[in-house]
Amino acid sequence: MTARRLGRLAAIVLSIAAAGAYPAWAGDVPVISRQISDFRIGSSETRFGPLEFLGGLEMVSSKALFGSLSSIRFRPDQKHFVVVLDTGQWLTGSIERDIKGRLSGLSNVEITAMKNSAGRSFEGKGHMDAEGLAFDGGRVLVSFEQDHRVDVYPDPGFAQSGAIATLPILIPRKMLSDNRGIETITVAPASSPLKGGVVIVSERGLDSDGNRLAAILSGPLKGRFAVARDGSFDVTDGAFLPNGDLLLLERRFNMAEGIGMRLRRVKGADIKPGAVVDGELLLEGNFNSQIDNMEGLDAFQAADGTTHIILVSDDNHSILQRNLMLEFRLSEPAEHKASN
Repeated sequence: MTARRLGRLAAIVLSIAAAGAYPAWAGDVPVISRQISDFRIGSSETRFGPLEFLGGLEMVSSKALFGSLSSIRFRPDQKHFVVVLDTGQWLTGSIERDIKGRLSGLSNVEITAMKNSAGRSFEGKGHMDAEGLAFDGGRVLVSFEQDHRVDVYPDPGFAQSGAIATLPILIPRKMLSDNRGIETITVAPASSPLKGGVVIVSERGLDSDGNRLAAILSGPLKGRFAVARDGSFDVTDGAFLPNGDLLLLERRFNMAEGIGMRLRRVKGADIKPGAVVDGELLLEGNFNSQIDNMEGLDAFQAADGTTHIILVSDDNHSILQRNLMLEFRLSEPAEHKASN
């Protein structure tokens, strides 16, 4: 690794460690976006195995709270989205596209403080370190680390409401480290074997065999399972594909290997109590790719029937990091198109 990259990585690590308090401001957020046309730096290649890079955005704002994007979920119109920030806020908005259909910017962006079950909002990350987000019918589910839990908010009305319930997470909290808790929460398709079950995966909470702790919180297959850990990558988000397979976003961040990200696909039929699941590697990126601290993932079926995947990064409010949004299209082999 070059001295320049080593210095940048050291500064990023320090910025992650310095979790400060942010002002309890809420309101409209102006966002300036720069389009990203290439995923590999210096290369116009767009095909990466089953994925096609469609474009991306680098986003900045004059509002200090914009950043720390932890998880993103799109509404059925595939335009409006909800994001949770790990500083304890909701961010809502819409994506804009250019004449070629590529991401071109964000509009109608608003940030609102999250409230706990007592209706209180907090500065800093100790109690409201939101990491995962899922839509579940008329509910919005949010997973938190440090104070490990899954809270339930009404939908619509989540941005104005305190949490209305807390779900049992099935994983002993003592097995989850403060800053490596429940990063992923997602809901399986109703047509899958999990029958709409809520699934959580920890970032680096490990069982006695070194596998990541995970659980199915509801549905006919309720219970704990595990996700195999490979190397120094940690899970930061996940989303189910229409056929019931689970996409997992993983991040690597250390001084020896540098920054990295990858996408893995876990067969939906493999997810069941007691199982240890692994997955097919779909994509990997490093310092030679347009990536940063990749934290959020969503997948949706576009109007033409293809599956789109959108990734977002967490800049940790550091001038050395970026807020990115990247979009890929997934080419589905015939064996993947049927529901598992």
